[in-house]
Amino acid sequence: MIDYTVIPVTQIKGVSALKQQELHAFGISTVADLLLYFPYRYDDFRVRQLSEVKDGDKITVEGRIVSEPVMQRFGKKSRLSCRVMIESWLVTATWFNRPYLREQLTQGRDIVLTGKWDQRRLQLTVATSEFPGQGTQRRDTFQPVYSVGGKITQTWMRKTMAQAFVQFGETIPEIMPASFMQRYKLMPRKQAIQAMHQPDNVEVGKQARRRMVYEELLLFQLKLHMFRAITRERADGVVHNASNATVREFVRSLPFELTEAQKKAVTDILSDMRSPLCMNRLLQGDVGSGKTVVAAVSLYAAVRSGYQGALMVPTEILAEQHMRSLTKLFEPHGIVVGLLTGSLTARKRRDVLSGLQMGMVHIVVGTHALIQDDVHFRNLGLVVTDEQHRFGVNQRSVLRHKGYNPDVLLMTATPIPRTLAITAFGDMDVSSIKERPAGRKPIKTYWVKHEMLDRVLGFIRREVTAGRQAYIITPLIEESDKLDVQNAIDVHVQMQQAFPDLKVGLLHGRMNAAEKDEAMKLFSANETHVLVSTTVIEVGVDVPNSTLMIVMDSERFGLSQLHQLRGRVGRGAHQSYCVLIADPKSEVGQERMRIMTETEDGFELSERDLELRGPGDFFGTKQSGMPDFKLADMASDFAVLEQARDDAAELIRSEDFWTSQDYQLLRDAVQQEQLFQGEQLD
Repeated sequence: MIDYTVIPVTQIKGVSALKQQELHAFGISTVADLLLYFPYRYDDFRVRQLSEVKDGDKITVEGRIVSEPVMQRFGKKSRLSCRVMIESWLVTATWFNRPYLREQLTQGRDIVLTGKWDQRRLQLTVATSEFPGQGTQRRDTFQPVYSVGGKITQTWMRKTMAQAFVQFGETIPEIMPASFMQRYKLMPRKQAIQAMHQPDNVEVGKQARRRMVYEELLLFQLKLHMFRAITRERADGVVHNASNATVREFVRSLPFELTEAQKKAVTDILSDMRSPLCMNRLLQGDVGSGKTVVAAVSLYAAVRSGYQGALMVPTEILAEQHMRSLTKLFEPHGIVVGLLTGSLTARKRRDVLSGLQMGMVHIVVGTHALIQDDVHFRNLGLVVTDEQHRFGVNQRSVLRHKGYNPDVLLMTATPIPRTLAITAFGDMDVSSIKERPAGRKPIKTYWVKHEMLDRVLGFIRREVTAGRQAYIITPLIEESDKLDVQNAIDVHVQMQQAFPDLKVGLLHGRMNAAEKDEAMKLFSANETHVLVSTTVIEVGVDVPNSTLMIVMDSERFGLSQLHQLRGRVGRGAHQSYCVLIADPKSEVGQERMRIMTETEDGFELSERDLELRGPGDFFGTKQSGMPDFKLADMASDFAVLEQARDDAAELIRSEDFWTSQDYQLLRDAVQQEQLFQGEQLD
């Protein structure tokens, strides 16, 4: 049989070399690429009864013209209208900028209209119209709508897709084994692909999508499980041999008791580190759940096993904070911690680099500066990346390659919904810390409208008078013409005027590293009472005396981001508060504010955020290596995803999958499938 995955798209009648170049922009090079380029929605041309439709609906109706058409001109633009009897309703049908239709709109003629329904005016603004018995009929069909651009139009795409099926439809192979087809009553692959482009009815369309979503998710999970099976066979990782007694001694020296969740995470990590297989573990924990201490125990075990450790973080402020806290923990044990950031003096940088190379610096904390070419370790055994989704896959990979297969621990304070953990991190083990350290008080969260700002300012005054400090977060740095939202520079001026007797600081991303550090140091030392900042403050900075987090225009932030911001307070002994100032117009914005006031559980919030925003926005960047599915949606197709994961695990364990001819096409499809944006499996 012809392999449609290698036939160039120019073999389809009507696809020229120029059109081939245009299609290439959509990732279409072969016949298979084209046939698997699915519509993102369908225009529904099923004729409906006016009594069934709502105001504002896009509808298709049929009726009879009962008046002469009336034409109005406005310069080069025109409006054409006539009365149409639809069932027992007399409706005004209006066309804009289509004067050529005037001659065809004759009284007594039947017509099929598609457009937007205005219930109050009994008016239909017509998008398309046709006369029964004339040419191609859209009536009672579903028309696919593709993501197109340039010189590729919807009409050309539909026509070319139909031609591709005529020429190459028979070459579409069935890759699913018969047992799976029967178990899940799946539509045959060729029929499903065709129905995705041209469904006969809603039910056929649903069955086609169900088949193709399952196939996509099964291939994805098989790829992850195959990768995992192969890497797990390679026992060439670092073996850390620090004894339990040695680790217990360090844990006992900590100034606090570990929670049960932290102890469980430490046990999982140490078990991985003692194995000859490379550790690849994600440690996720809510804001303030104590992930850094778990990382510290892991780094201690690495050093006591004769290796060096590296902790990479996204900002210099955070690097310095970790450096201070780790030095306090490790110094009594004779462990040297170094700092490597972009703003170090040349001399300090040279000292740290030579200390690393000679093994005199045991643990290094740093930013992107850690992955530069001149950074060499004597014996790197453990790499910890904090807020891992802030680094590109390549950056994490570079640090990993500075040792010989070191163990890797990724940490995130953005709890990953189970859905994403199964997909984006399906090749990893996941440890979760859901318990809060003892003594932490819940943060009281309030949602207020902008007109209550005076009361919020009074609240800030009361907290500062009591010796506390406040953050005020804004979405933008400077005023924007496009967005009517508060900005840091204006709000800073406003707060200086509101509190002339207080020190009001400013922090934003355009400041250089030294300016940011200075602003943060003044706030940490309680020399600044109120800090106006953009979300540069979001990650990990710890000021126990701050008890008030004000977020301006908070409808512009996602739930997970708001939760991260809220987590900057509540780190000391005093009661803390988060005030969200927002006037959300959308239902999603209102729902977001309501959820924030109802729960402090970051894991629950992350699930709700995924439902509200979708997976594409969850991490805010393609660099996170999220799979770019053609059809599957990780929130709504979660049940299918879990089933596909279980089925993939079962297949990988069975000998038949690797050897039987029945699975040959499925194995081939896994090899061909490009499932990742960038190189996810680093």
